[in-house]
Amino acid sequence: MVQEKKLVQDVSGWLRVYDDGSVDRTWTGPPEVKFMAEPVSPHEQFIDGIATRDVTIDQNSGLRARIYLPEEENPKFPIILHFHGGGFCISQADWFMYYQFYTRLAKSIPAIVVSVYLRPAPENKLPAACDDGYAALLWLKSLSKGESNEPWLNTHGDFNRVFLIGDSSGGNIVHEVATRSGFIDLNPLRLAGAIPIHPGFVRAQRSKSELEQPESPFLTLDMVDKFLALALPNGCTKDHPITCPMGSFAPPIETLSLPPLMYCVAEKDMIKDTEMEYYELLKKANKDVELFISTEMGHSFYLNKIAIDTDPVTAAQTGELIEGIKVFINKH
Repeated sequence: MVQEKKLVQDVSGWLRVYDDGSVDRTWTGPPEVKFMAEPVSPHEQFIDGIATRDVTIDQNSGLRARIYLPEEENPKFPIILHFHGGGFCISQADWFMYYQFYTRLAKSIPAIVVSVYLRPAPENKLPAACDDGYAALLWLKSLSKGESNEPWLNTHGDFNRVFLIGDSSGGNIVHEVATRSGFIDLNPLRLAGAIPIHPGFVRAQRSKSELEQPESPFLTLDMVDKFLALALPNGCTKDHPITCPMGSFAPPIETLSLPPLMYCVAEKDMIKDTEMEYYELLKKANKDVELFISTEMGHSFYLNKIAIDTDPVTAAQTGELIEGIKVFINKH
């Protein structure tokens, strides 16, 4: 007789974990938003000014990335290394929500975007996703040295202008990868800047904004608590250095060698208070940081294609965010 497996964790329609350790990431929320979590196939021919391809970064681990190449004539494009969000537990680099934003960003700057397929928790607990992000940066370094080859990047990429960017938990990975890179020689690659967007910086104790700000489709208290409990090493709380780089378990910010930062916060983000705590520490440590605030917006609003298409304010704020990133990258 086959014993039926039991549900042990259900997170906001995004993910279910069973007692045998299996994980189901089938979207069970409102069907009208399902398309945003659907994969978009790569297309090496240019569509609306962008071509995409998936490449394997590491043959041994199978680590992959998606590359976005602009059609524009340009001697060399800056390279943006992207880490997707999802509380370290869900989403993929090929999801439509990322495709619609990063094709637009790549075309607007213009720049080559390299988006990493991060290993998800709970099957791969932290620091697995951070290790993947760091491995991708080292892969770019190997391309810059001619030790390996990826035709789109080696032909069109400017390895002297490499930027990190990450959404939500991907913003945590930006901090972690930037921190690690400060301890090594990346030459001839130059890490020119880092852009954490609405990073998932939290503490074990609830912040005022967590208690008072409205929940959004991309961030609920349920997601914050359950995703991070699934992602963090066993026995760890949200005060872990990856989720709380402001805390006493993390190395002091002033001791870190960080590139120039464009730090993006949404005015109505539920975790705004702890995000701003990190920003204040950067300022106190005299780090090169620019604060970019999206007014009236919630967490990861720019990934919500429905809101962009139906709400003029969200559309305008998304355009301003893209323009802000473009200005930052062109400056560095």
